[in-house]
Amino acid sequence: MASTLLLVVVFVFDLVAFALAVAAEQRRSTAKVQTEANSTYCVYDSDIATGLGVGSFLFLLASQALIMVASRCLCCGRALRPSGSRSWAITLFITSWVLFVIAEACLLAGSVRNAYHTKYSTSFMDDLSCETLRKGIFGAGAAFVVLTGIFSELYYVSYSRANESPAPYSRDAGVRMQNL
Repeated sequence: MASTLLLVVVFVFDLVAFALAVAAEQRRSTAKVQTEANSTYCVYDSDIATGLGVGSFLFLLASQALIMVASRCLCCGRALRPSGSRSWAITLFITSWVLFVIAEACLLAGSVRNAYHTKYSTSFMDDLSCETLRKGIFGAGAAFVVLTGIFSELYYVSYSRANESPAPYSRDAGVRMQNL
C-alpha cells in the first residue's frame, strides 16, 4: 500500500505552496506615480510577493520530486502489473505533470513579472505607466497547485496499488521448448 508518511509530507508541502501562492496574490506590488520638481517617476511598494511566489514554486517542486522519486517516475524499476490501477496510474501521471508544469509556469512568471519594476522617469510626458503584475496570476498558480497536489497523490496511490497487486494469472503461460 502507499506510504502514509510520504502522502502526509507531500500534502503538507502542497498546502504550504498553496498558502504561499495565495499570500503572493494578496501582496502583489503596487505602484504610484510620484512627481518631484521637473521629473515624474514610479514608486513601488514592497517586493515580498516575489519571494512568496518563489517559495511556492520551490515547495511545489519538492512535492513533485518526492512523489517521482518514490514512484521511480513510473518508467524506472520493475514493470507494473496489468490492471485498472496501472491504467489510472499512467493517466494520473501524465495529468499531474501537465498540471505541475502549468502551476510552475504561473508561479515563475508571476514572480519574475512582479520583480520587474520600470526604472525610467520622464519630464516630457504627463501620463507615465507604472507596470505591475496583473491580478490573478498567483491565484491561477494557487489553483493549479491544488490540482497538482490532488492528481499527484492519486497517481502515487494508483501506482502503489498496481505495483503491489498480485499477478492476474498464476499459471505459466509461456511456451517451452523441450527435448523430444
